[in-house]
Amino acid sequence: MRKFNVFDGHNDFLYRLLKAGPSRKALWPIGDRSGHLDLPRMQRGGFVGGFFAIYVPSPNDPSIDYDALMDAPPYDLPLPPAIGFEEATAIAMTEAGHLRWMERASNGAFRICTTGSDLRHTIAAGGIAGIMHMEGAEAIDPDLDALQVWYAAGLRSVGPVWSRPTAFGHGVPFRFPGDPDTGDGLTPAGCRLVRECDKLGVLIDLSHLNEAGFDDVARLCTGPMIATHSNAHSVTASTRNLTDRQLHIIAESGGIVGLNFATVFLRPDGRRSADMGWDPVMRHLDHLLSILGEHGVAFGSDFDGAEVPKGIGDVTGVQNLCQAMLKHGYGDALVEKIAGENWLRFLDKALV
Repeated sequence: MRKFNVFDGHNDFLYRLLKAGPSRKALWPIGDRSGHLDLPRMQRGGFVGGFFAIYVPSPNDPSIDYDALMDAPPYDLPLPPAIGFEEATAIAMTEAGHLRWMERASNGAFRICTTGSDLRHTIAAGGIAGIMHMEGAEAIDPDLDALQVWYAAGLRSVGPVWSRPTAFGHGVPFRFPGDPDTGDGLTPAGCRLVRECDKLGVLIDLSHLNEAGFDDVARLCTGPMIATHSNAHSVTASTRNLTDRQLHIIAESGGIVGLNFATVFLRPDGRRSADMGWDPVMRHLDHLLSILGEHGVAFGSDFDGAEVPKGIGDVTGVQNLCQAMLKHGYGDALVEKIAGENWLRFLDKALV
């Protein structure tokens, strides 16, 4: 069985390290086989790199069983309140430090990359390449001074929001069924953020943005657009998925969408249960390909941040998905593109 190189648009491993605290050394590089990711499983699974998200968590209401609600649609989960810059910065800096620690602790097997050529050279040498990504820009101040510091530290991709509101814009609530037309667009600070990222060469991630914010990014961005981990709304009517209109805008920009492995965004019934076959996954892939073409579809797993289908399980199971794609009728060349080459081809031009 051929093993495909996998480059992934989104994971939450840094948040898992944050939650582990001092015991994080058990998760990297050797790993304890918990969660979805560790270095040995990445290597066995053909994982050659991806976007590693810096994510500031919201406090959950202990009286609400979010997982149970998302496994019994319809549901409409309230958005948490905004998080302040100072609080967010402390957490974000810790996670960025964990990413640097991963590099040091890997004995050369993992490297943070800031350009497309860095990615290619790291992978060619047998290493795993990481891009520093920020999911929700709370750790950037509205004057954007911190953006310059983060850029110098290696940040190359930013999502203005993780669903909850920020100084820059508004995200979509976790709602099924629902659509992403849920409120106002980018704030003036959000417009400045997009323009400055455009100048620096920092990618703006559309995942989690509401429809009005998406349209503002489309108006302001001069280059191709990305959604690192989003699916097709026409297959699964979740607020987190992209409508055909949005997909066409990304396609027209020459952009790319990473297929999210989260079951709640894959299953047509919107349930969280991992007990599902490959058919919903193929329906999303078929639909994304029909609009974005063979160069515009990739993976955006959401590993360590979501429930994924049993057939995948963890990073080693992405090869199972690749085999399912072959059985579905995709040729080797197309599977190779979706599994990793499309992201790398895109980043060759986007990160210089």
